[in-house]
Amino acid sequence: MILNFAPMNSTTSPNARIGVLLVNLGTPDSPNTPDVRRYLNEFLTDGRVVDMPAAIRYPLFQGLVVPLRAPKSAKIYKELWTERGSPLLFHGLDLQARVQEALGEHYLVAFGMRYQKPSIEKALEELRAAAVERIIVLPLFPQYASASTGSVQEKVMDLVKDWWVVPSISFISQFATDPGFIATIVARGRAEMDKQHYDHVVLSYHGIPERHVKKGDPTNYCRFGSCCDTLTPQNQYCYRAQCFATSRLIAAGLGLQPEQYTVAFQSRLQSRLRDPWLQPYTDEALKEFPAKGIKNVLAFSPAFVADCLETTIEVGEEFKELFESAGGQHWQLVPSLNSEPQWVEAVAAMVRRN
Repeated sequence: MILNFAPMNSTTSPNARIGVLLVNLGTPDSPNTPDVRRYLNEFLTDGRVVDMPAAIRYPLFQGLVVPLRAPKSAKIYKELWTERGSPLLFHGLDLQARVQEALGEHYLVAFGMRYQKPSIEKALEELRAAAVERIIVLPLFPQYASASTGSVQEKVMDLVKDWWVVPSISFISQFATDPGFIATIVARGRAEMDKQHYDHVVLSYHGIPERHVKKGDPTNYCRFGSCCDTLTPQNQYCYRAQCFATSRLIAAGLGLQPEQYTVAFQSRLQSRLRDPWLQPYTDEALKEFPAKGIKNVLAFSPAFVADCLETTIEVGEEFKELFESAGGQHWQLVPSLNSEPQWVEAVAAMVRRN
């Protein structure tokens, strides 16, 4: 989907630069509790992430959920932190630099986070100061969800609405089936499969509440079943359908049959909101594998393009422990795309096409 905000008769100067804004979710400034608390406060009070009325959302999360969750999350972030800081941040900055190199001087590539620093506002101001002729916004979320891509789009539009001159702005709203994206994941997977045999493959995506899918389904097409077997005009922006579409393409690239892989969803907020999330749940599905003779598993996180807490810690460590506790022998996480050359070229190609 491309949303344009400029007159249709605009012309491009031979010396004009095209602005590119890469956006990822966000990260605390440090793994210390106060910084984690600030990050969680901004993240969990976003109305697209937690779609409760503001009068309930703010007191509940700022007054109860975040204060209780921040110290626990800080401990996990300390496990994730490296000498370069947050992986989500430095991989994003590396990607920015390499995409800039790939695109050349006629483009100006900026990087921002939806929550915390570097902010989307700062990145947009960088592009405005450079007087770019137009801006292409690429949220780094392969599958569209209102809580991720939609939130970025809303934030960008909210910021530019006060600009006196608003250039053409287009959004790359999803790239779930982009050939370069798929090919890079397949290459990463094959590199791991060449090292040893795996009994099964798990494709674990970030979960969202089922109600989020239904809210994006004005035609009442969704049945949380075979309706996601193909992408159609009715479900092209259905998060669940896009996850399955990504999975089918990865499986085809790896030569997998349907019975050789499982699509599942992680990171749910348990049952606190008394609302079902997309199923099956990864942490529950993997416990059943050893009893079925599945002892060696290769795990992918195709909803994430950079290593982060949800990949390195949740899938790479926590799920590994659960699997081994259930009788599994080997659980291997395929690294995210980060700033691998093939992924850099895939991003550059998406920008050029737009």
